[in-house]
Amino acid sequence: MDQPEAFCSSTEFRAAAARELLRAALEDLSQEQLKRFRHKLRDAPLDGRSIPWGRLERADAMDLAEQLTQFYGPEPALDVTRKTLKRADVRDVAARLKEQRLQRLGPSSSALLSVSEYKKKYREHVLQQHAKVKERNARSVKINKRFTKLLIARESATLVDEVPGLAEEQEPERARRSDTHTFNRLFGRDGEGQRPLTVVLQGPAGIGKTMAAKKILYDWAAGKLYHDQVDFAFFLPCRELLERPGTCSLAGLILDQCPHRSAPVRQMLARSERLLFILDGADELPPPGPAEAAPCTDPFEAADGARVLGGLMSKTLLPHARLLVTARATAPGRLQSRLCSPQCAEVRGFSDKDKKKYFHKFFRDERMAERAYRFVKENETLFALCFVPFVCWIVCTVLRQQLELGQDLSRTSKTTTSVYLLFIASVLSSAPAADGPQMQGELRKLCRLAREGILRHRAQFGEKDLERLALRGSKVQTLFLSKKELPGVLETEVTYQFMDQSFQEFFAALSYLLEDERDLRAPADSVGALLRGDTELRGHLTLTTRFLFGLLNTERMRDVERHFGGVASERVKQEVLRWVQEQGQGRPRAAAEGTEETEEPEEEEGELNYPLELLYCLYETQEGAFVRQALRGLPELELERVRFSRMDLVVLSYCVRCCPAGQALRLVSCGLVPAQEKKKKGLLKRLHGSLSGSSSQATMRKPQASPLRSLFEAMTDQHCGLNSLTVQQPGLQEALRYLISVLRQSPALTTLDLSDCHLSESMVTYLCAVLQQPGCRLQTLSLTSMALSEQSLKELQTVRTAKPGLVISHPALDSHPSPPTGFSSAL
Repeated sequence: MDQPEAFCSSTEFRAAAARELLRAALEDLSQEQLKRFRHKLRDAPLDGRSIPWGRLERADAMDLAEQLTQFYGPEPALDVTRKTLKRADVRDVAARLKEQRLQRLGPSSSALLSVSEYKKKYREHVLQQHAKVKERNARSVKINKRFTKLLIARESATLVDEVPGLAEEQEPERARRSDTHTFNRLFGRDGEGQRPLTVVLQGPAGIGKTMAAKKILYDWAAGKLYHDQVDFAFFLPCRELLERPGTCSLAGLILDQCPHRSAPVRQMLARSERLLFILDGADELPPPGPAEAAPCTDPFEAADGARVLGGLMSKTLLPHARLLVTARATAPGRLQSRLCSPQCAEVRGFSDKDKKKYFHKFFRDERMAERAYRFVKENETLFALCFVPFVCWIVCTVLRQQLELGQDLSRTSKTTTSVYLLFIASVLSSAPAADGPQMQGELRKLCRLAREGILRHRAQFGEKDLERLALRGSKVQTLFLSKKELPGVLETEVTYQFMDQSFQEFFAALSYLLEDERDLRAPADSVGALLRGDTELRGHLTLTTRFLFGLLNTERMRDVERHFGGVASERVKQEVLRWVQEQGQGRPRAAAEGTEETEEPEEEEGELNYPLELLYCLYETQEGAFVRQALRGLPELELERVRFSRMDLVVLSYCVRCCPAGQALRLVSCGLVPAQEKKKKGLLKRLHGSLSGSSSQATMRKPQASPLRSLFEAMTDQHCGLNSLTVQQPGLQEALRYLISVLRQSPALTTLDLSDCHLSESMVTYLCAVLQQPGCRLQTLSLTSMALSEQSLKELQTVRTAKPGLVISHPALDSHPSPPTGFSSAL
C-alpha cells in the first residue's frame, strides 16, 4: 500500500473510532444529564462557535453524536464533549472517555495543526478564495487583471489644525499610486519610528476602497505585503456583520474564513500582534448611544456584530492587532472617535493616466477602447467624474452598449446622477417592449424597497421583504439585486442586496419623485423628513441627497417619467428649494458666522460638510435658474479649511457662474489636493520649465494656468452675480495673478478682500494697472494685514487719487502722503 492510501486508511480508522467513542459516552448519560449537557454545549462554544440551539434542543444521544461530529470534526468533537461533560458535572463519563480515547487513538490531544503549519495552508486558501472578484453585473474577473492602481495619500496628523496655503503642500502628503510599495507604507514607521496599529482608508462612494482592501489581502497572501509582520489576515465586511442575525464571536468570525474547523484559533489569537483585520465599511456602524453596551474584550465572547467591531476598533479587543479600516469620508469625526490613534490615508481614485488604463482593461477591442476614451476625455466634466472607479465602470458599460448598437455617444451626460440614470436606462433597454408597463411598476416598488432600507440602515433584504412588494422572481430582481446565501440557525437564509450600495441610494432618491402623496403612510416617509431628519444620519444620507438634487433637473425628470412611468412630482422640487433657502436662515452652525458652535461638533454629528456638500447637491441639478434661486437664501458662502480637489473646483466654479446678484464668497485657509507624485523630469524639461516660469512682463500679461483658473473664469460669466470675494490665503501667487487679470471682465464683482494674502511688489504694480482700466468695476479693495513696500504704497495711493470711487483699505495708506500730480503707475 502506498503512503497516500495508508494515510487515508489511518484517517478513516481514527474518524470511525472517534464516532464510536462519542456515541458510547453520550448513551451512558441519563435524560437529566443529557439535558444539562445540551445546555452547557450551547453556553460554552469552542473557539467562539457552537451548534445552533435549534439543532440541540430535542436531540437524543445519537443525534447529538452526529451533530458534534459534523460540526467540529470527529476528533475535535471528542475534546468538546469531554470538556462539556466536566462542565455538566458528569465527571465519571468524562474521565472514562479520556481513558478510552487514549487507549484507542493514542496520546495526540487534538487534530489541530500547529500555527506554523497552518499559515501556509491559510494563505493558499485566501489566494484561491480571492483570486477573482465579482463585477456589478455578476461577471467574475481575476483581481490582478481588473485592479487598476489608485491614488492614495497619507494624511498628516496635523492636517486639521494646520492647513497650508494653496502653494505650500508638503511632499509627504502627495498622492502615490497604489502599488505594493504604497500599500506597505500604510503601516510604515512615522517620524518618531512608531508603526500605526490602525490605518483608515477613506474616500467617497465608489472610489475603490473595497477593491483596494481586497487587493491588499490578496497581495499579503501572495507574500508581497507585510513580510515577517503579519501571520494571518482576515476580511470582515461590516455591513454584513451588523445585519447578521443572532450573536457571534471574533473567534467564530475567524473560523468562518478558514478552510476547515480544525484551525488553531486559540494559538493564532495568542499572537494577536501578528494579526491583520480588514474592516470594510466601518462607517456603517451606528453612532454610539448613551445606552450602548460596552465593546467586547474577549475574542471568544458571543455578542452582536456592533460590539465585536466596536471592540476591535477601540482596541479593547486584541489591542495589539493591526486594523485596516475602509470608510466613506462623510463623517470622519464620528468614525475617528471610535478608533485608537488612527493613521488616515485618502483614496483619491484614478489619475488621468490610470483612467486610460482602465478603459483599455475594460474594452477587449483596442479600437473600441481608444474611441470610448477619446470621447470621454473631450467631455471635460465627464472625464473628471471618472476619477471614481465605479463611475468609470458605469460610463464604460454604457459606452460599450452604445458603440455595439451604433448609438450616438453624445447622450452620455456630465453629472453622477445622469450617468447612473443613463446606465439604468441602458439596462432596461435590453428587456422586450411588451414587458415595459410591468417593469415600470416593479421599478417603483424597487425604489420603495431601497428607501426603506436606506432610512432603516439596511442593505440586506429577506425573501419576505421581496414577497411583500411582489418583487421575488421579478425581472428587476434579476437585473438590480444580487442573491446571497447565509448560514442560518435551522436552515440556509437567503438574502438580497443591490448590486452596489450606491444603486440602493440612487433608487431611494428616485422613490421621492415617483411617490404619490396619497401613498405616503407617515410624515417620516416625506422628502422633508429626509432633508430635515436626524443629524446622526446626515452623513449616511449624503449620496442619496445628492442623487435627489440631480433628479430634479427638468430633463432628468422627463427621463424618469419615460423610463419609470407616472409623473415626477414637481412638489418635491419646491420642497427641496425651500430646504436649501432655510440653510441660510438662523442655521445653528452656519460656517459664515464663525461662532463656537460651528467648529467642534459638526463632523462628529455626521452632518453634511456645509456648505461644500450643499454646492455639490446644487451642481448635480445642472439647472442654473434653480441654483440661482436656491442661493438667494445663502447670501454669503464661506469655505474654510477645505482641500480642493479638481472636482471640488468644477463644482464651485459652476455654482459661482450661477450666483444671484449680491452673492458673497469667502475662501479661508483652504488648500489644494496635491498632485500625484511624479518622476523627476529630465534636464531639458526642467530647463524649459525654469525659463517658462520667469516673471517677465510677458508672463504678467499672460498669467500661467492655475488650478483656480476655472473658478476665476466663472466670475467673468455674464450671468454671475458674485459681488464680494475674500481670499484669505498666503502663498497664492499664480492664482492671485489670474484673479487680478479677470477683475476687468467681472460683470458684478465690486468688493475684493485680499487680507492675509501676500502680494509681491511686481504683483502690486500689476494690480494697480488693472484697477485703473475701464472694465474694472471694483469699489472696495481690502489689503489689511498685508506687508507692503514703500513703492507699492505709493502706487496704491496713486490709484486712490485717480479713482476716488474706489476705497482701498490698508493701515499705512491713510498716513501715506498723496503722490504729486502727474505721477502714474507703470504697468
